[in-house]
Amino acid sequence: MTSRYLGGFHIHANGIRQHILRYGGSGAPLLLVPGITSPAITWGFVAEELAATHDVHVLDVRGRGLSQSGSEIDYRLDACARDLIAVADALGWSEAILMGHSMGARHAIRACRIDGSRFARVVLVDPPMSGPGRRAYPSKLPWYIDSMALSRHGADVETLRSFTPSWTEEQIALRAQWLHTCDQAAILSSFASFHDDDIHADLPALTQPALLVSAERGDVVRDEDAEECIALAPALSHVRVPDAGHMIPWDNLPGFLAAVRPFLAD
Repeated sequence: MTSRYLGGFHIHANGIRQHILRYGGSGAPLLLVPGITSPAITWGFVAEELAATHDVHVLDVRGRGLSQSGSEIDYRLDACARDLIAVADALGWSEAILMGHSMGARHAIRACRIDGSRFARVVLVDPPMSGPGRRAYPSKLPWYIDSMALSRHGADVETLRSFTPSWTEEQIALRAQWLHTCDQAAILSSFASFHDDDIHADLPALTQPALLVSAERGDVVRDEDAEECIALAPALSHVRVPDAGHMIPWDNLPGFLAAVRPFLAD
């Protein structure tokens, strides 16, 4: 397949440098927001597929990839959510599609509570259901911290394989190349947010058509979680992807695309 990658660029939005990768260039704009330790480039294989019908922009979330990081940066949920609104404003979008995975889905939910007017449709891919008084997020903090420490010291594919044993050689190699760009302060703040911030309280503000995509494995979104989310946000529908853990496209890309494409085509 001929690549649909158009290149990367920086903008200044919400007070910091934001780095974005663009794929496709035609169709409705789609802003893809990755998870806690996923620089934008690691979602390239998904963006290539979505760019067949949409103008896909993959964001390096602050503190990851080539976006701004450092001790002066606010990594809390509200700041990250406002980035999505600011990026949409900077790019002149009024009816973009917003798609977030895991942490990125929580950013999307909060952004829509703050001001969802820029986003016509929203896709939430396996967002952590943790929060105050709720069960903990299944993944443990050392999984992130240990793999990042190894990456900062130049870990190769074999060293990182044990963290993602089901991934392909190419996927692990890309993670080995880019994981060191994740600021540990950003990851600590985001992981704490999984347990300290209540995104369920934000869901009633999600009034535009929205899709919850959950993994069959991984215990992140249970059936009762999906039912609660739909009760809080009646515009939300739910589809579960079989044969997939939390990193759904890595485990079952055809299943992920089959889940999201009908919603994106409406």
